Amino acid sequence: MLMAWLGAIVVIGGIALASGVRVVAQYERGVVLRLGRVRAVREPGMRVLIPGVDKMQKVSMRVVTMPVPAQEGITRDNVTVRVDAVVYFRVVDPVRALIEVQDYLFAVAQVAQTSLRSIIGKSELDDLLSNREQLNKGLELMIDSPALNWGVHIDRVEIKDVALPDALKRSMSRQAEAERERRARIISAEGELQASEKLAQAAANMGKAPAALQLRFLETVVQVAAEKNSTLVLPFPVELLRFLERSTPPERQPGASAAELPEPAVEQPTLGPAAVGELMSVLAQPGIREALAALEQPGAQGKTNASGNPGAGKESA
Repeated sequence: MLMAWLGAIVVIGGIALASGVRVVAQYERGVVLRLGRVRAVREPGMRVLIPGVDKMQKVSMRVVTMPVPAQEGITRDNVTVRVDAVVYFRVVDPVRALIEVQDYLFAVAQVAQTSLRSIIGKSELDDLLSNREQLNKGLELMIDSPALNWGVHIDRVEIKDVALPDALKRSMSRQAEAERERRARIISAEGELQASEKLAQAAANMGKAPAALQLRFLETVVQVAAEKNSTLVLPFPVELLRFLERSTPPERQPGASAAELPEPAVEQPTLGPAAVGELMSVLAQPGIREALAALEQPGAQGKTNASGNPGAGKESA
């Protein structure tokens, strides 16, 4: 009989001892309450409590990610927007998180919503769209101030999205399109200005060297003549015309002086691709361009008149 009683006592003691064993995870802290008073904070591992006397509340020390529902508000420049955010926080004092507030998760969520509405009312639309970094810091300070009394530290707050009215979206789209068009026109105008400056500079340089201008003209003619089924109208070389004028004696009418003679009309010939090729080959021969340039000199003109018209001196005499 005595052995039966002893066995029953051992079994009851074992059950009571087993009911007092608690396991605290690595990411948790256990707050022990003995008869309603905070006794200690248990670290991770297996902990033994006094059954019926001690009670343990486990508090997670991990970072909590809490989405803040979208809050609607009016900005300082009278624009209605809807803004949502996300809050990252963790418990740094498990005793305060358990004793100072009934539900620290719900408390942080409510503070985050009210702080977000306050930030919307204090900011302008441009700040919400382009200056979110400063708004995130301000929102973090507003939530962290009361949360510290609850043993909670706010790690970071991020504004996720800013929803605008459809009419405002359309107006902003038109404004952005007008701004892009303005920039495109400015860039095009700057390009035309630079091109005109370069063309003016090239024209000035080629004006100083007539041979370069004539060479450029011949290159253009060759490029145009290379195309098929094309008719090229080529002006007759001015140097050759002047040479012919000086070499051919003018016809005089009875009683007319040399100053009254009319200017001969020069007909602009129309050259085909074959004629253009022959003309290019003639002009490309060595010495042709130098001879034409030498004819432009005053001394050469006098020699041409003297040799081409021997009787001119006798008539004037």
